[in-house]
Amino acid sequence: MKVSAERIPEGQVVLQIEVEPERLEGALDSAYRRLVKKTQVPGFRPGKAPRAMLERYLGEHALLHDAIDRLLPQVYREAVEEQQLDPIDFPEVEIVTEQPLVLKATVPLRPTVDLGDYQGLRVPRDPVTVEPERVQEQLERLGQRYATLEPVQRPLQWGDIVRADVFGAVGETVLVDEKDVEFRLSEGEVISLPGFAERLIGAEEGAELRFELTVPPDSGDPRLAGESCSYRVVIHGVKEEKLPELDDDFARQVGEGFPTLVALRERIASDLQRIEEEVGERRYHDQIISALLARAELDYPPVLVEREVDRLLQEQAGPAQQGRDLERYLQRVGKSEEELRAELRPPAEERVRRSLVLSQVAEAENIMVGGAEVEAEVERLVAGAGEQADEARRLFASEQGRDALRRSLLTRKTLERLVDIASAGEAEGASSTLKE
Repeated sequence: MKVSAERIPEGQVVLQIEVEPERLEGALDSAYRRLVKKTQVPGFRPGKAPRAMLERYLGEHALLHDAIDRLLPQVYREAVEEQQLDPIDFPEVEIVTEQPLVLKATVPLRPTVDLGDYQGLRVPRDPVTVEPERVQEQLERLGQRYATLEPVQRPLQWGDIVRADVFGAVGETVLVDEKDVEFRLSEGEVISLPGFAERLIGAEEGAELRFELTVPPDSGDPRLAGESCSYRVVIHGVKEEKLPELDDDFARQVGEGFPTLVALRERIASDLQRIEEEVGERRYHDQIISALLARAELDYPPVLVEREVDRLLQEQAGPAQQGRDLERYLQRVGKSEEELRAELRPPAEERVRRSLVLSQVAEAENIMVGGAEVEAEVERLVAGAGEQADEARRLFASEQGRDALRRSLLTRKTLERLVDIASAGEAEGASSTLKE
């Protein structure tokens, strides 16, 4: 058997395999012995038809294709061993010629990652600050949660709560028919159809309004687009939102109670600072990985991206994404499978690239996760699961669940190490300042 190998981009090798005629003939003879036993050739007892008669009865290529099907895995395996390749998935195989038998196999290889001088990676950290305006905004939002609604006798204004009967129809098609329904008139928010809320502004309790609105193209039913919807609205009541005074008395009502408004502001500022620090840390991780990817050289086969596309598709369509389930999901989003896969390919490639560099850093830094660490993380997660504690414990009792947890811990430890490396300049600068 003659084998030649050509390295091509994207982590693949093309093998050209030429099978010697004697080996193909032996495979043909084996195919004859297999097929003749289970084929009833007219005029012959089972298993007794000569090879020429069997070929004529089944077709001249039947034995050849059966022989190639049996021979192909064997010769491919031998060629991979001869070339000392490390495939990560099945190859794409093309039959160049049948006689002589020449095969071409495109083999996806294990990725290679060159991190470059990752130890010299330095990424400045953006300062995390919470502006006083954000604290005030959060305080006002908190005040809205303690607002009261009071009936008023005046024309409707933006922000009011309306209680009304609403009926709307396009010809015989009813779009809305609700009695005594309450809704807020919020400026810029669409209710029923664009322009509906605007028609109510200025109306008073007891009013009966009749008006028409045009159904826009994005209404959800293209058959109604451009049609006129006739509304009848009877207003039964109007309420106004009364906000509390933001003072010490208000602070004492909030949560566990705060002695003063200043104390409440400090808690809000502290909570916002913590949230911003968490968001900033995730952003810093992304910046580090982006900087790492910018200096790394990666070579990996397309099959890794396609596997990740499959995972993303499963995340979107649900765990049972085959057959009708996938078809229903595609109908719901209004896309073909090819269109959806094309959309998912860029984020899938980004996931693959991030995973490859993080795995390489973990290997280079000898970062590992022991069984005790996994057990401790299981206990931590179960303790925080509340009523779902038993379900969480069952999830992590499976090998699949523990493996996912182990990967998560490995990623976390690797990112922590990368933060140490990337922020080393800040620590060095602080040390230098202290010496001065």
